[in-house]
Amino acid sequence: MSIRGVIDDRVLATYRELLDAEDAAFYEVEHAYEDGDREHFQSDLALWQSAIQAKLKYLDSCGLTTVSQ
Repeated sequence: MSIRGVIDDRVLATYRELLDAEDAAFYEVEHAYEDGDREHFQSDLALWQSAIQAKLKYLDSCGLTTVSQ
């Protein structure tokens, strides 16, 4: 278990996995858009948004998010 706000190898590995998932989801969104496939675009967009939310939730759980004011 890591300490909130501390970046270690486990945190980086998990973050890299989440970035890879986000990248893969975006790739699908991009191709559905380019192909004009609205049905797949909508579902792929939802998966991409979910991947982004998972990444942000993980960063928050690690104490690594910032709040702009």
